Amino acid sequence: MTAAGLTAGSRLGVTAGIGVGPYAELTFDSEGDVDRATQGTVARMEATDVLVFAHGWNSDRSTATRLYDRFFAPFPGLVGSGVRLGYVGVVWPSMRFSDEPIPDFDAPGALAEPGFGTALDPVTRRALAEFWPGRQAELDRVAELLEERPESTAAFIEFGALVRELAGVDAVPTAAAPAVPALFTDDVLEVCRALSLALVSAGAAAGGAEGPAPAAGGPGLGADGPAFAVGGALRGLWGGAKELLRQATYYKMKKRAGVVGERGLGPVLAQLAGERPALRFHLIGHSFGARVVSFALRAVPDGARYVKSVTLLQGAFSHYAFADRLPHDRSNGGALRGLQRRVDGPVVACHSPHDSALGLFYPLASRMAGDSAGVLGFDERWGAIGHDGVQAVPGAPRLSLDTALREGVPAAGCVSVDAGSVVRRGGAPSGAHSDICHEELARVVVAAGRMGR
Repeated sequence: MTAAGLTAGSRLGVTAGIGVGPYAELTFDSEGDVDRATQGTVARMEATDVLVFAHGWNSDRSTATRLYDRFFAPFPGLVGSGVRLGYVGVVWPSMRFSDEPIPDFDAPGALAEPGFGTALDPVTRRALAEFWPGRQAELDRVAELLEERPESTAAFIEFGALVRELAGVDAVPTAAAPAVPALFTDDVLEVCRALSLALVSAGAAAGGAEGPAPAAGGPGLGADGPAFAVGGALRGLWGGAKELLRQATYYKMKKRAGVVGERGLGPVLAQLAGERPALRFHLIGHSFGARVVSFALRAVPDGARYVKSVTLLQGAFSHYAFADRLPHDRSNGGALRGLQRRVDGPVVACHSPHDSALGLFYPLASRMAGDSAGVLGFDERWGAIGHDGVQAVPGAPRLSLDTALREGVPAAGCVSVDAGSVVRRGGAPSGAHSDICHEELARVVVAAGRMGR
């Protein structure tokens, strides 16, 4: 197509593979600093309502773009005639292990081959190098240990120390960092054994949710199979060690997502609203991207009305985040307590029981050091909003997906929608965590934003 033949949407950043427009991207670095050129593109967007979608973990920009293309595709046919949609994809530095499947999404050859076992495949190696720049020596040694799987306590201790260093945590909590997840402080052999058990459970859960359980020797379980992982032989615990490395990336992404939301996306939206006061923003986030858009609410001034809805898809943060008081600690509230009141519309949390990443592994990664219950004894304190919805917010309704689509969602406040009827496919270790590209979920967004026909 010649320059003269470009549509207005194309001039506003519709890229190869994006079938809707006008489309633009907002790009942030790990500190939340925005690429000003991308912000300017969004500022020129001709629209009444702007969908702002933040991805969760992914390996690169192209993966995020393909996700946005698929999720945004149904919207033109769902909104009313008076609604002119603009589409914004938030791009921020995160990563996905290439053995984490996304149903009907990845091109042939994009995922790790089963034969890699606990070893890191080349795609994941490159993604880790980009995620932790300047740490090639540590990553090389981590990869070597995962490939060789030495039958050695000392090797596990070394591995645990390398992972802590990559994650930026100390083995012993300090005044500056008093709360360190037990995954990084407990005995590394016990942690790897617990994670190996969780991987077996994730495989069984995935097999029951229209996804195959991993075979012995498949990704995450180790070439000796799950029997070794649950029995105690050291060689069989390297599947759990690989999961510990994965959890270290989640830990880093979780913190980064909050920074990008609060220091990056939130202020950018406030500035855009000041420049274009008629724009209505609808925030959408998947996984840690749900954390990005939620923490952006911290930068929304009291009384502002430009954020019209927030839809969280399999949100990877606490189900108590919006609570004024925590059930187990009445003197404290959630990290986002009361911020749903800064939305001129509802905060809708879509959740699914088929999400192994949030049902099994999120609680492990979220527990704090020193808890007497032990690493596998987690309770509801460590639950994720994408696993069982909003908790401890009085009056917050809980709806089935069918009810939400048939009757709509409340006009304000928090609401939980059980999307397990569609968010149900995916293999171990993440289960259905990334099974979000469904027209039903697009219709939830439209309902939350009052944009329907």
